[in-house]
Amino acid sequence: MELKRVVITGLGALTPIGNTVSEYWEGLINGTSGAAPITNFDASHFKTQFACELKGFDIMNFVDRKEARKMDPFSQYAIVVADEAVADSGLSSETSDPDRIGVIWGSGIGGIGTFQNEVANFLGNEKVPRFNPFFIPKMIADIASGQISIKHGFRGPNFSTVSACASSTNAMIDAFNYIRLGKADAIVTGGSEASVVEAGVGGFNALKALSTRNDSPETASRPFDLDREGFVLGEGAGAIILEELEHAQNRGANIYAEIIGGGMSGDAHHITAPHPEGLGALNVMRATLKDAEIDPTEIDYVNVHGTSTPLGDVAEVKAIQSVFGDHAYDLNISSTKSMTGHLLGAAGAIEAIACIKAIENDMVPPTINHFTDDPALDSKLNFTFNKAQKRIVNAALSNTFGFGGHNASVIFKKH
Repeated sequence: MELKRVVITGLGALTPIGNTVSEYWEGLINGTSGAAPITNFDASHFKTQFACELKGFDIMNFVDRKEARKMDPFSQYAIVVADEAVADSGLSSETSDPDRIGVIWGSGIGGIGTFQNEVANFLGNEKVPRFNPFFIPKMIADIASGQISIKHGFRGPNFSTVSACASSTNAMIDAFNYIRLGKADAIVTGGSEASVVEAGVGGFNALKALSTRNDSPETASRPFDLDREGFVLGEGAGAIILEELEHAQNRGANIYAEIIGGGMSGDAHHITAPHPEGLGALNVMRATLKDAEIDPTEIDYVNVHGTSTPLGDVAEVKAIQSVFGDHAYDLNISSTKSMTGHLLGAAGAIEAIACIKAIENDMVPPTINHFTDDPALDSKLNFTFNKAQKRIVNAALSNTFGFGGHNASVIFKKH
């Protein structure tokens, strides 16, 4: 069968460096760090006392108090960005067939804050079984897609993907496939995460995964730097409206870019560490290029997973050099996690938006906080250190890799 073409017609973002798409993009181009001391709880006794939290965000500006109390923050964030993306696209259940508009959402953890608070309340109450009646529907990772569909009346395919830090990229790939196979006209996709809570920070501290640079939070996320020592936890969400090309054209929608391929792979190596030679990363990029039917030399920008961990950054760069060969030296490579921190299951969504905006504006956001070259990395590669770079971006690839060895990548190009 002939596959449909799929385009992006709406964007929504809620990030540690901007609460809308325009603010987020401005923060990226200006090289803004979203890291600061934690305000969500008293972190004074934690090994890591900082994170990339949202700033100046009040859910009451978007949802009434009664409804907000029924949702964990990860669902609240999802509603906010979906609203922005839907409004941006002009998509409506009144002017399009709601049975052919779906919601496919990603979250690595879901309502971890709700789970933590309900269990703490139970244990602190002499184990009397008193739980909030909304405990389960607030906590479960699939509820965000349900909330979005209820809000907008979209009755098409509706589910959530869970693959750790690859979750929202997997959601986008599923949405892309449903549309190009003709099973939907449009899908709201993306991801959200709200893990800057005691259990989240404490759990990642126990894994020794987080930076502990408490004396300089704003420089703690430093991908590819010699002195990198862990990622910075972030929170927020991103939403993208994927739409079948003719459907978008028939309703006169603005088209940001086209999504042309998606790939997935498994490391089959370790529960938290990447394959040392970047085998899973190599395989997923090759699969994505093959799916997109595009030559590696046509890619201009790679938004890397680049979390600022000693092992992960090296493995990903090895994979890029294996996949792209000599063309690797013509690429712009950057890790926007240096600014936003790591949004876990929402990372793929906001990094896809960074790629789409890079294509729209022919501008590559930087990898900030570079101070010292790492001899394990090829210094001839263009990591877009510290300052955004102007260049024609016709096609961009976005990588996301998750605990468990889950890898997912997508490619966007100018329409």
